[in-house]
Amino acid sequence: MITQPHHMPERLALLSNSAADPFLTEGLLRGDEVHSGIDLAKVVEPLPEDDARWSVEPIRSLVDDAMFAFDEERTRADAWLAPRLHATLRLTRQEAADRRLWNHLALAVAPDYVVWRHLAEPSRGVAAARFQGPADRQCFSRLWWAAELFRDGPDYQPVEVACGNQDLIHTVLRKDLIDHRPTAQALVRLLKNGKVTTGREINGLSVAINAAGATVIYDAFAPDGSRDPACLRNWIEEAQTAPPVSRHVLPDGPDEDPVPEESVTALTDYFTELFETAPVRGRNKED
Repeated sequence: MITQPHHMPERLALLSNSAADPFLTEGLLRGDEVHSGIDLAKVVEPLPEDDARWSVEPIRSLVDDAMFAFDEERTRADAWLAPRLHATLRLTRQEAADRRLWNHLALAVAPDYVVWRHLAEPSRGVAAARFQGPADRQCFSRLWWAAELFRDGPDYQPVEVACGNQDLIHTVLRKDLIDHRPTAQALVRLLKNGKVTTGREINGLSVAINAAGATVIYDAFAPDGSRDPACLRNWIEEAQTAPPVSRHVLPDGPDEDPVPEESVTALTDYFTELFETAPVRGRNKED
């Protein structure tokens, strides 16, 4: 298994897809060898030096701790790392949508973590999309976006539940509907109460929710509360002096209002009804 690059950058930067391609070697994808980091550092675009958010050390420390704590059951690292990565790397959604940032994090800062987490079989290697891919596939962007979409205001506990189910984050992160906060919280509640558990059930419910969304306007049926953009701005500004996130208790996200409880309840009940007739492969129709 590879280790981190010999030359570790002190700050995050932007790495374009074309610049990243030469470093996605077969040796890296097999977990046999990693670049030194020196040549990669020559092709990045630097980020502003006066912004503490781009410091590499807090993120590198997090992934080291994740590899140590979850080496026996690596999928469990997602639920632990997602809220802590989000609270450490405080981004706007516009910033998080820039794939170049995630390319740099995966290839320059923590390629060993990507291999550690996603190399299921050495003969097959790691999918290149785990280093340089869409938001629902790339190793770190999928965790950041899961935390962003499933947090309930400052509360990351729903993120732990969502990221504890691989089928949920694989399936739902691809759906635009999850940007509706009551929908996200209703899905988490269905997981918590055991109504939906397996990958087939999640896929079937996801299909039903999207089909129903063509005729039911969820914003009207289950309205979200207002979100003050100042809360996010203040949270990002506090990154300049924020201490490292705790390894033992969940951090706090932006101090936004939580999702209205009546909206979550309404959608949870509605999705439970949808699930009764959802196309779940292998389910006995009489059940």
